[in-house]
Amino acid sequence: MILEVKNLTTAFKTSSGSVSAVNNISFTLSEGEILGLVGESGSGKSVTALSIMRLLPEPNGQIESGEVLLNRKDLLKLSEKEMCKIRGNELSMIYQEPMTALNPVFTVGQQIGEIIKTHEGIKGKHLKERVIQLLQSVQIPNPRESFKKYPHELSGGMRQRIMIAMALCCNPKVLVADEPTTALDVTIQAEILDLLISLSTKLKTSIIFITHDLDVIAEIADKVAVMYAGKIVEECNVLEFFDNPLHPYSQGLMFSRPNNKTENGRLFSIPGMVPSAYNLPLGCAFSKRCSKCIPVCLEKVPNLIDKKNNHRVSCWLYEENEG
Repeated sequence: MILEVKNLTTAFKTSSGSVSAVNNISFTLSEGEILGLVGESGSGKSVTALSIMRLLPEPNGQIESGEVLLNRKDLLKLSEKEMCKIRGNELSMIYQEPMTALNPVFTVGQQIGEIIKTHEGIKGKHLKERVIQLLQSVQIPNPRESFKKYPHELSGGMRQRIMIAMALCCNPKVLVADEPTTALDVTIQAEILDLLISLSTKLKTSIIFITHDLDVIAEIADKVAVMYAGKIVEECNVLEFFDNPLHPYSQGLMFSRPNNKTENGRLFSIPGMVPSAYNLPLGCAFSKRCSKCIPVCLEKVPNLIDKKNNHRVSCWLYEENEG
């Protein structure tokens, strides 16, 4: 395994006390594998990404327990100086909105070049040629001209390609992509997904792809982990997930896709909202929105159990003595 997340819990200090945004989650990632992390807004997906990257807003955001093992090295035990050597080198991240992630006062060539210079010490003409090659690899047209441009001179799709080039410039082992296609139109989105898949195959880079769009997951992922209220409620390979989703929340997400309509022609939606981390219900966090809720769901939190072929689910319907 290239990455192992074990029993990770992340909390934020607030005026009302400490609130858990990620609650005891575990998953693994093999070399070249793409994991789709899905769920509604507020499920804990982005906090999981920031926890892995050790980029939580301090001092309010804190990792309370768990391990994040990159090649068996626990990132949570490293100093900030040691993490700076790993970020951008072995572990990289693509953000949702490139316009806010890119520095507006430096050219894209300068910004990509700075990462390579920091981690590999390349300078001058060799550095420029390396950056131009990177721009070509992410299919930027006229890379020598684009090298001199500022972020505002590029389209949204081109800026996202620049972010991908920055993330991959040192051939990281793991890439965390936090909804990188959300702000793009469908055609550009498809191009970015194809680009990520080809680069992952070519460089053997493992990817954690965060999104709420199941059609994107069908396109890019090898396996899927569904998050709800800070917990993973289902995990399996992507074909098994689309053929046989077990958790009622996963089934609800599947029915909520735009190509599914109810008998009266309206789009299906899961009733209610993701509960606030300040006020989680007793028992299963999904119980008040679930049409299959049984009495035990209101009292006890179900375990994440392995049903078959590494298909894990956290639901009392599948507990032998309860469901």
